[in-house]
Amino acid sequence: MNHSLKRFVVAMSGASGAPYALCLIEELLKQEHEVHLLVTEAGWRVLKEEHQWPIEKREHIFFERFGHLPGKLVYHPIKDIGASIASGSFWCDAMIVIPCTMGTLAKIAHGISSNLLERTADVMLKERRPLILVPRETPLSTIHLKNMLTLSKVGAMILPAMPAFYTTPTQIEDMVRFITGKVLDMLRVKHQLYQPWEGGR
Repeated sequence: MNHSLKRFVVAMSGASGAPYALCLIEELLKQEHEVHLLVTEAGWRVLKEEHQWPIEKREHIFFERFGHLPGKLVYHPIKDIGASIASGSFWCDAMIVIPCTMGTLAKIAHGISSNLLERTADVMLKERRPLILVPRETPLSTIHLKNMLTLSKVGAMILPAMPAFYTTPTQIEDMVRFITGKVLDMLRVKHQLYQPWEGGR
């Protein structure tokens, strides 16, 4: 067994920002990691709006897109509350909710498990395992900020989708790769998605 390979849960909720999730899934699978995928109903809507995906194909389109990559992709229906990832006995190295809606973030912050995404996030918190939330919303209300603070206090990592410009991006893909790279940094997964800052020239 290759102990450098890891198992991650990647969850897509209904915020704008599907390209971030797709880039992350692709990079993890390229590096032969195991990815357990969740998509909310609103997440499917975003995939249709932002990528024109034929969402009636559901999980099949993910396997069509990523099935050639060496990693292992496992899809879990959002309503399958009895899925393996809903249990604390299921080991995974981290969970990433990307993009993360304010509604999803609020439910996680208050321990409300109405679907598999929220239940899995709750498991990550109770088991003290890494949980990374990538919110994509602006402006932020006081309620949003309080919920983020609540989650930060219990160990979740808040990584807003805020692209940088020191990398001199020239296209949207560059900014997507930067945010994805920041997530991979948090996961301690090496990548070459963006050039790290090396000080002034």
